[in-house]
This record gives sequence, C-alpha cells and structure tokens, in this order.
Amino acid sequence: MDKRKAMILQAIVEQYVASAQPVSSGTVTRAHGFGVSAATVRNEMVALEREGYLTQPHTSAGRIPTDKGYRHFVDHTRANKLGAADVCSISTLFTSAHRALEDILHETSALLSRVTDHVAVVLGPQPEGAVVRSVQLVEIHSGVVIVVGVLSNGVVCKEILELGDAVDPGVLAQAGAVLSSELVGKAVGKADSSESGDATSVGKIVGQARAALGERVAAAGSEDLYITGVGKIAAESDAFPTQGDTVARLLELLEHQYLVVGLVRDLLDDEMIVRIGSENELAALKECSLVLAPYLLEGKVAGSVGVLGPTRMDYPHTMAAVVAVSEGLGRLLTSG
Repeated sequence: MDKRKAMILQAIVEQYVASAQPVSSGTVTRAHGFGVSAATVRNEMVALEREGYLTQPHTSAGRIPTDKGYRHFVDHTRANKLGAADVCSISTLFTSAHRALEDILHETSALLSRVTDHVAVVLGPQPEGAVVRSVQLVEIHSGVVIVVGVLSNGVVCKEILELGDAVDPGVLAQAGAVLSSELVGKAVGKADSSESGDATSVGKIVGQARAALGERVAAAGSEDLYITGVGKIAAESDAFPTQGDTVARLLELLEHQYLVVGLVRDLLDDEMIVRIGSENELAALKECSLVLAPYLLEGKVAGSVGVLGPTRMDYPHTMAAVVAVSEGLGRLLTSG
C-alpha cells in the first residue's frame, strides 16, 4: 500500500472508532487534508474498498474499515502513551502492599477493564513447571499450627493443623526443616501427601503437615481465569454489526470459562497478540477483537492479560494498557 492510501486508511479507522459513523471523503479531507482534493481522497477510498480494506454499509454512506483494514492499521501503528491518570492507577496497584495472588489477579482484571472500558481477562500462572519455593510452620495458638507453602508461580497455600497439645519450639523448628528438605524445589505434582512412617513428635507433625498441604498445593497449581467488565458488552452492543446475536453469544461464551481458558492458553505467546474479527476461530468472536499480552515470572511466560471488545476499538490505547498492565503484574509477582 502506498503512503497516501495508508494515511487515508489510518484517518478513516481513527475517525470511525471515535464517531461510530461511516466516514466520507469530505470528512477525511476537512479533518486531514493530505494536500489533495476531496475527489482524490474519494478515488483512493474506492481503491481501498476494492482491495478489501474498506466497505460501504449503505450506498449513500461513507466507508468503514473491514477486518483487513483494522489489521493493516494495527500492524502499522504504535501503542499510544497512556494518560497520567491511567499510569498512576497502574503504578498504584502494582506498588501497593502485597496481597494474596487471587486478589492481585482479580484487581488486575478490574483495573484493565476500567482503563480500556472493555471486558478484561487475566489468566493465572500456569501450573506446568511450578515448584514449591518455601514451606513454614508457625504456631498461632497453643497446639494450633499454620503450615504455609509458597509456589514458584506466586500461589500461597495455607492450612491449619490442630495438634492438640502445645508444641515445643525446638520440635516445631525441626519439623519445619524436615518439611522444607522434603518439599522445597519439588514440582507441584510431586508435593504429595505420602506418609514418612516416622512416629516421633517431629515425624508426626511432618506427616500431618504434608497431608494437609499436599492436596491444597496440587489444587493451587491449577490456573484460574479472572474476567471483569462483562456488563460493558451490553453497553457497547451497538458497536457490533449484529448486535443482539453477538452480545448473546459473547455472554454465553464468558459463562463457560473453560472455553475462554482454552482460547487464551492457545494464543499464549511471548509477545502481544491482536486477533481481529474473522481471525478468531470461535464463532462468538467473529465481530470481536482480542488483545493479549503475556506476563513474565522470573523471566518465563507465566500467564496473560487481555481485553475483549468490538472490532471498532481504540487499538493504540488498548494495546498500551494491556502491555503496561502485563509488565506491572510480572514485576510484582517476580519481586514478591
């Protein structure tokens, strides 16, 4: 595509995203000029339509971008710099006090939905490769001990042990050391609840701790999906060409989270991905765009954050928000 056509296509995409109205050659000429007449712009728009980048919804109307037009725009545009308010919101979330992983992921999803005004999805850390990072035993009351296991994917598991009698601090320390030697560094699937057969006081505590923590650790290794902003789909229903049908299909899809998990996992990559309209395999997403970016944990891809909305989306802003949030989440989980 030559430079002038590319500039006209960019102007049409930006105008259409802002106004939701088909864009005429006169509108493009008045807003941008490009140093040519309206007739020249009109001819270029006809050529862009012929090449599949634009379409005319009505005979007397202006043009709107096709999926191919959006794709060219996305491939040749840069993510915008976020506004000061958005930067502050993102920074505040990821520099505040540490919280449980599930709370962080839920708040991340809510923040991304607010910043982009679309549905936001956050896929929790993948279980594959997660290992037990640390195990601790702490007596919180006489005869009541809490066992805490921290996984390398950021998950924290806690279980209460009711031992009955007060525990000697030395015995508890020995049990903690044995438990750490048995579990730390092992893959989640191998942190089972097998009995050691040790009948000493230390062995009994270790056995109970493994039994209590084993199943919880294995379950915590499974990934979770956090979705926020589902109500925004109805609010922006007029952005979908087949409004009612698309909204209904999307709501049904989001109800079946395992489908969304599968979709996001299949698209998980080491860089940002933008899927536009017909590029999506699921029928429910044929009028939608999905912007996903991975977040890293200790330098490795752990999960992803993303936004789901209509193809008439402010891509530069959305892309910038998704990248900023994914980077912030990765830094927080790695440091924590």
